[in-house]
Amino acid sequence: MAALHQKGDFMKIETKCIQAGYEPKNGEPRMIPIVQSTTFKYDTSEDMGKLFDLQASGYFYTRLQNPTNDYVAAKIAALEGGTAAMLTSSGQAANFFAVFNIATAGDHVIVSSTIYGGTFNLFNVTMRKMGVDFTFLDPDCTDAELEAAFKPNTKAVFGETIANPALVVFDIERWAKAAHSHGVPLIVDNTFATPVNCRPFEWGCDIVTHSTTKYMDGHDAAVGGCIVDSGKFDWMAHKEKFPGLCTPDESYHGITYAEKFGKEGAFITKATAQLMRDFGAIQAPFNAYLLNLGLESLPVRVQRHCENAQKVAEFLASHKNVAWVNYPGLPENKYFERAQKYMPNGTCGVISFGVKGGRAAAENFMKHLHVAMIATHVADAHSCVLHPASSTHRQMTDEELIAGGVAPDLVRFSVGLENADDIISDIKQALEQI
Repeated sequence: MAALHQKGDFMKIETKCIQAGYEPKNGEPRMIPIVQSTTFKYDTSEDMGKLFDLQASGYFYTRLQNPTNDYVAAKIAALEGGTAAMLTSSGQAANFFAVFNIATAGDHVIVSSTIYGGTFNLFNVTMRKMGVDFTFLDPDCTDAELEAAFKPNTKAVFGETIANPALVVFDIERWAKAAHSHGVPLIVDNTFATPVNCRPFEWGCDIVTHSTTKYMDGHDAAVGGCIVDSGKFDWMAHKEKFPGLCTPDESYHGITYAEKFGKEGAFITKATAQLMRDFGAIQAPFNAYLLNLGLESLPVRVQRHCENAQKVAEFLASHKNVAWVNYPGLPENKYFERAQKYMPNGTCGVISFGVKGGRAAAENFMKHLHVAMIATHVADAHSCVLHPASSTHRQMTDEELIAGGVAPDLVRFSVGLENADDIISDIKQALEQI
């Protein structure tokens, strides 16, 4: 039930974005077909029974799997250098499945504290209600602090390649070594960097997640998520920690996933057979089709996003009405050197900065923008801007905002694919009206 990539690893990522995942045979559709069907027909009950027993691969109900989704998941697995992948209905669903697949009631997970707020709430509120405990650590904590966070019931470590919207660059290699020294996997959300700019598996990460809604789709067209397994973590070597993978699953006639499907397929097969079966957070086949269209141009778009963002960040850093700029591509940025290590070809197209004059000045700046649109989204073709203090965090005072790590003057700017000069001119005229 795992979606395995097919095209060879000899291909460069630009070629994989177009060629990997789906290989049409003679006379078959050139583009990935949309299998818009909830169910699949079989000649005998015995044939279908083999699917329910995981004795054969195939499809019986789209709540679990769909061919269109698996073609696209296989492409993303190839892009990340993984062995298996699955699509989900959203990035939130991907992160939930990735963690809940190995950490359930009574277990513990270590998480970078600067992760996206929606994911933080998923872990800190919703999954706590399900009995999973979380420790949130500063991603720049000392080795001693990181080591002290592990408990006997720790089952995973989680971080983001580039934090949204803090833009903290995660030290993947360091956190992977710490996780592995305690016999647990590192899960990394690679949404902002994408596999074009960073391949976390090459630095020791074990599981990668994505909100495919962002750069992978790239056009505000389809919500979705993805989980990719590196196929390298040895579950059976730590079988006492992962009974769900390493002991018989009675709901599938006693199958032990790690034994039957090995390191390469156990994690995704279990997530599909159990979690997708029970929660049904499947990505719609048409959304997967749209996602594939976005993936074909991903390398070209990501390069342009980064080039534009670099120019915008340099402009902002020089403007008299800008109090501060946070972008890992700037040499003076705290994470510049780390970004050069993990993402030498660019980081992402998102910038955060402060406007002199605080909350009122930031709101005034945004109302004068013409190219950039005010929206809660990021990482797509359109330039988008958001002022958390007057939108997502509107109910908080300036003091509460600062305590929560969101400055009153913070503006999150997602630089799009428009001409960089037009974006900068738009920002310049808006800043001059503060």
